[in-house]
Amino acid sequence: MTLIGGWVAQRTGDRRHLVLGFAAGLMLGVVAFDLLPEAVRAAPDEIHGVPQALLMFAAGFLTIHIIERAVAIHRSHEGEYAAHTHGHRHGHDDHARQGIGLTAAGALVGHSLMDGFAIGAAFQAGTTVGTVVAIAVVAHDFADGFNTYTITRMYGNDRRRALTLLAADALAPVTGAAITLLFTIPVHLLGLYLGFFAGFLLYLATSDILPEAHSPHPSRTTLLCTLLGVAFMWLVIGFAD
Repeated sequence: MTLIGGWVAQRTGDRRHLVLGFAAGLMLGVVAFDLLPEAVRAAPDEIHGVPQALLMFAAGFLTIHIIERAVAIHRSHEGEYAAHTHGHRHGHDDHARQGIGLTAAGALVGHSLMDGFAIGAAFQAGTTVGTVVAIAVVAHDFADGFNTYTITRMYGNDRRRALTLLAADALAPVTGAAITLLFTIPVHLLGLYLGFFAGFLLYLATSDILPEAHSPHPSRTTLLCTLLGVAFMWLVIGFAD
């Protein structure tokens, strides 16, 4: 299902704005309906009245915001340098954006790895529970594959890198399930990671992907695709529960 999601994202052609709109909706749905609820359940302890998972959510959002602002500020000062250095600095900014895309895709792979942990832990609780959790993971792996390929390519990485990360994302749940045969990661740490990752994804969806989707084609169709992405994840999470 992960590979199918990536294949669909790859075959979009000139409908890229619709794909980006749909991907943003999927990411918003993943954050709101999957990552944040799970993070708060896993790390509910509060610091000054706020659950630790939500503090990590804000930290994830602000971390990627600070990184992107640093890149933008650096780019805005390019004109202050001699012309012969401009190409080097522009290349540096391109590498920074590619790094953001790879980091986001890598985080999605990490999310899929934890999906595998969930499958392994559920099967330890019983075959029926494990089967239900496995079906739930398979159901939203399409969205994971779709987002992994889309994000990697959107930030300027080549097709080979995108396909490599897509393959890693497809193998991650199987790997995660196998790892649970060896040891278990503390639930609290998983909750903190999920909160941080949720903030990271929300920033990319709202500050980068949606503006990119609407800039060449500010159409109602793009907006509809975003709404469909959110609705799709709502349905998937609802059926999984």
